[in-house]
Amino acid sequence: KWEKAVAAFEEADKTSPPPKGAVLFVGSSTIVRWKTLATDFPGVTTLNRGFGGNQIKDSTHYAERMIFPYEPSMIFLRAGGNDISAGWPAADVFEDYKKFVAKMRAKFPGIPIAYLGLCPTIKRWEQVAEGNKLNALIAAYCKENAGLSYVDCSKMTLDAEGKPRPELFVSDMLHHSPEGYKLLAEAARPYLPKK
Repeated sequence: KWEKAVAAFEEADKTSPPPKGAVLFVGSSTIVRWKTLATDFPGVTTLNRGFGGNQIKDSTHYAERMIFPYEPSMIFLRAGGNDISAGWPAADVFEDYKKFVAKMRAKFPGIPIAYLGLCPTIKRWEQVAEGNKLNALIAAYCKENAGLSYVDCSKMTLDAEGKPRPELFVSDMLHHSPEGYKLLAEAARPYLPKK
């Protein structure tokens, strides 16, 4: 399904091989559209390998091609929203997350993995409860397993009344605006590898 996107990464890597040992960001369109990674985390070598529409199982499926070759020093995963939007219950998506972690651990036993939790959006407001269920399952799992972190973004996009803030989204009311990405970067920053 995502063959074109993954093949495009492989072609780009042939032309200009990315550095090994970067902090790797993988997942769905939230990652794809995160164009300010380098400036958001100065002094940190980052690599963006997101593709739109990605479900957690897709990153697991393509890991040999879009994760393993880079030998990352850390992985940030942001996916799960498309899974829920496609009708998968949180419990099933959580199983997919555990499979992702298991595959990473088999290849890179000590690598830190941070899950960027889902945050409420205007477009998918009716899916917030299921997203919060997924967040809670992953957060609990991270507490019990060394090297895993859960980055809580569940209230990041909400105002004082618990409603999503329109200025944090672009016109589709699903993807982050530059203001939204500033908040996402702030949430992720404490989890970066310590120098």
